[in-house]
Amino acid sequence: MRARIYQPARNAMQSGQAKTKIWYLDYAPSDAREIDPLMGWTSSSDTQSQVRLKFESREAAEAFAKDKGLEYTVTEPHKRAPNVRAGGYGENFASGRRANWTH
Repeated sequence: MRARIYQPARNAMQSGQAKTKIWYLDYAPSDAREIDPLMGWTSSSDTQSQVRLKFESREAAEAFAKDKGLEYTVTEPHKRAPNVRAGGYGENFASGRRANWTH
């Protein structure tokens, strides 16, 4: 059975780093989904594809996968570069500012 270990990315509505420090282990689906002929819903008899495990660190997730004998792949997260300005937010309202403050 194959598994994927990853750290989730921020979504578009998130400005902070909340919920991006946890590592997840997801099982890959073992068979394709089937379409129900009456209702048109998709279904699968694979219950492992519904399982998502949380871990505090990458090493803990890898140790779990090795302990259970799982083949796994690790997807490294793409970290964003910090946006730190020299003066910070307070520099916008400084009395010794050289340029005019405009919107």
